[in-house]
Amino acid sequence: QVQLVESGGGLVQAGNSLRLSCVFSGRTFSTYAMAWFRQAPGKEREFVSVITRSGGSTMYAGSVKGRFTISRDNAKTTVTLQMDSLKPEDTAVYYCAAGFTYTENAAMYNYWGQGTQVTVSS
Repeated sequence: QVQLVESGGGLVQAGNSLRLSCVFSGRTFSTYAMAWFRQAPGKEREFVSVITRSGGSTMYAGSVKGRFTISRDNAKTTVTLQMDSLKPEDTAVYYCAAGFTYTENAAMYNYWGQGTQVTVSS
């Protein structure tokens, strides 16, 4: 079975950076598009970023574009989200997800991690 394990969350001050990692196991990593979503308290889960199977294309939510960078290492079966210039509104539980379609639509993703908490203080 596919397993996704996120790490790297924590508490940071606004303006600082965090790097989230998600390790994939159980299937062939390079056959999946990989994405990050987030969910803040009292809000619906929202798309953050997605990367294609090869890593050749990426897509970002408007709220994070220019501040966050997604990347993947197919040899290490890992997807990373570098988050710079963090803002209090970035506070959320961040989830990585794996699916066969390069999309912002959470319903299209087959597998999800357990989430990692990111808290940005002002």
